[in-house]
Amino acid sequence: MDIKETPDMWVLSLQQRLEIPDIRNAAAHCAAEIESSIEKEGLTASGPWTFISWNLPRDSKTLFDWRICRPVAKPDLYRGKIPLLHLEPIMVAARTHLGSLRTLFTQGYAPLVQEIHMSRHAFSGESREVYHDWRGPGVGYQRIEIQFGLSR
Repeated sequence: MDIKETPDMWVLSLQQRLEIPDIRNAAAHCAAEIESSIEKEGLTASGPWTFISWNLPRDSKTLFDWRICRPVAKPDLYRGKIPLLHLEPIMVAARTHLGSLRTLFTQGYAPLVQEIHMSRHAFSGESREVYHDWRGPGVGYQRIEIQFGLSR
C-alpha cells in the first residue's frame, strides 16, 4: 500500500448513479461522449481515464455515485457541453492491480481494503480507479491503480 497525494487536474467528466454491473456499459457510452467532446473542442488529453466512486458498495445491487473523468490540459476557454471540473489533490492509499477486470475486486480491492483497516488511516468515502494501461474489455492484462481517499 502506498500513501500519496493525487495530482491536481482538470477533467472532462460525466456522473451517474448506478450499480457495479452497470459500470461497463456506462463507461463505454460516457467515454465515447467525452472523447468526441475533446476532439470537437480542440482539447488535449493529459492523463489516464479515472473513475471516481463515492461510498462504493460491497455488493452488486446497491446504487452509488460514479464519475468517469478524462484529464485534459486546462483550456483558456471552454464552452463544451460536458462539464469541465477541477479535481484538487487528495490523500489516498493506493495499490496497482495487474491483471484482468475479473480479479480487480478479489486481488486488487480486497487486499488494499484489508491493509487500510489494519493501518491508522480512515476511509473518506471516495475511491478511484486510474486506468494506466487499458487494453479493452475481456483482455487478461490491465494496469489499474486503485485509490481510496483517506480522511486521516
